[in-house]
Amino acid sequence: MALISIIGAGRVGSTAAFVLAMKSLADIKLVDIVEKVPQGEALDIMHGAASAFSVDVSGSNDFRDIAGSDIVINTAGIPRKPDMDRLDLLNKNVQIVKSIAEKIKEHASSAIVLQVSNPMDIMSYIMNRITGFPRERIMGMGGMLDSQRFSLFLARELNAKPMEVKSMVIGEHGESMVPLFSQSFLGDKCVSELLSEEQKNRVLENTRKVGAEVIGLKGATVFAPALAIARMVENIIRDKKETIPCSVYLDGEYGHEGLCIGVPAKLGKNGMEGVAELDITDEEKEMFDKSAKKMKGVIEELKL
Repeated sequence: MALISIIGAGRVGSTAAFVLAMKSLADIKLVDIVEKVPQGEALDIMHGAASAFSVDVSGSNDFRDIAGSDIVINTAGIPRKPDMDRLDLLNKNVQIVKSIAEKIKEHASSAIVLQVSNPMDIMSYIMNRITGFPRERIMGMGGMLDSQRFSLFLARELNAKPMEVKSMVIGEHGESMVPLFSQSFLGDKCVSELLSEEQKNRVLENTRKVGAEVIGLKGATVFAPALAIARMVENIIRDKKETIPCSVYLDGEYGHEGLCIGVPAKLGKNGMEGVAELDITDEEKEMFDKSAKKMKGVIEELKL
């Protein structure tokens, strides 16, 4: 049985553990520095094992227990507040993620790493630099979540069900994200052909702002991120090779290199198995370039 370790047993980490357990993809280890919390969350989840799933979920306060992990998911970090841009979190979370990256490198050097805590693209870059792992084994969860939200708002405009809409969001997991109307479909129809400019602007604004709205209403985004994590993990564990938007280290794709940013990538048993370079519009490419420039500016300020 494969092993998935989740670092951070807060609301996102524990919910992700629950969703992954329900899929019976692998045994799960919840790790947190707060004593008793990961053990309690794991025990609570395991009380449903008899009727719902066939894997083991356990908790620990010792990073040595991630040894042998096939996948390590990092959700640990200071959460974003309603009036806080994800990049405002940079100084608060950079040291946390550096420390965790060092522990992953020490105790789970063969693992595929999924970075979740924000600012996700920058934290994915830090995870890449500190661990020194091949870029195929480090990816950030953001584009999948943004695409789920994009599909919801497209469906509302199109009077359809969200699951009927196939959408794609690239760029930063943040204000400069790039929802791709040219690469999003309802059935075999591109949504660009079905929406007015007013509708597109409304969908774009809602997709970019809704994360902060949820945080303002309930304090954190939890369930949708957990489902996005699960979809990415399932592709890796089951070698599904689905093309999913996630933050990966670019090496010339889309004309950029030396940063982590959201792009469509094929996920399989080896992690990120290739970046798909889509035929996007000139306007979308310009938006993506601006998003990449923003990420590069932050990386330069870090001076890693």
